[in-house]
Amino acid sequence: MDVLAALGLADLETAAKVAGARFYYLFDDLVLLNWALVQYGLDFLKGKGFRLVQPPYMLTRKIMEGVVSFQDFEDMLYKVEGEDLYLIGTAEHPLAGLHAGEILDGRKLPLRYAGISPCFRKEAGAHGKDTKGIFRVHQFEKVEQFSFTKPSQSWAEHEFLISNAEELYRSLGLPYRVVNICVGELGPVAAKKYDLEVWMPAQNKYREVVSCSNCTDYQAVGLGIRYREAPHIEETDYVHTLNSTLIATERTIVAILENYQTRDGAVEIPEPLQHYLHGQKIIRPAAR
Repeated sequence: MDVLAALGLADLETAAKVAGARFYYLFDDLVLLNWALVQYGLDFLKGKGFRLVQPPYMLTRKIMEGVVSFQDFEDMLYKVEGEDLYLIGTAEHPLAGLHAGEILDGRKLPLRYAGISPCFRKEAGAHGKDTKGIFRVHQFEKVEQFSFTKPSQSWAEHEFLISNAEELYRSLGLPYRVVNICVGELGPVAAKKYDLEVWMPAQNKYREVVSCSNCTDYQAVGLGIRYREAPHIEETDYVHTLNSTLIATERTIVAILENYQTRDGAVEIPEPLQHYLHGQKIIRPAAR
């Protein structure tokens, strides 16, 4: 929050007046940095063979119930009044629904998608946490990895997805660690989950920026997604689905601001992002 205030490129106070707490205005170089992160993430995954997807930003309850444990997640969702529609909390949700009710060709698995979307979350249960700044907000952008695999492929795919996130954060020069989440913290959807946490020096601790889950057949059963090994084979089985954040841009902006601040209050731009900002190498405080 102190770095944001010093730069003069974000306005949370006015955002709170027009939209409520946990919203924000970004200006000038922070807008460009935000979209540089999006474009970098999309280019990164396209280079690894992912298909780029801009999904619907709303879903019906039927699809949401197939994707998440609805009773556990409902308090996080914004519902459109008078409509059977919910704003998505992540691109994972519409990407999971992309093949709902289908029988996929096992010869073409895994199918890998890179989703880009805004994400909307009530952040219920987060009262009093991260009330300042843009780390925990109701609206943010995220590039998401999503895979449909055979059961025999899913554990290797899980390692592949988290390795992509690690590679990206290493390329940005941000110190991180990967945490294997214990069974008691998983909930009903994921069979295994990693969090990638980035070091935040101003907070003197690591903070979660990536969540990477192998949901095995939970979502496939809920959405009726199966596969068969070949067209002439009658037998089908449920696919496995996996998801991982590649980059949640607002949280990553916070990490960049904290790790790349200079003595004079400016912020250096990580080298891989400079191309997307027309060669700009540093963000300086806005003229007051």
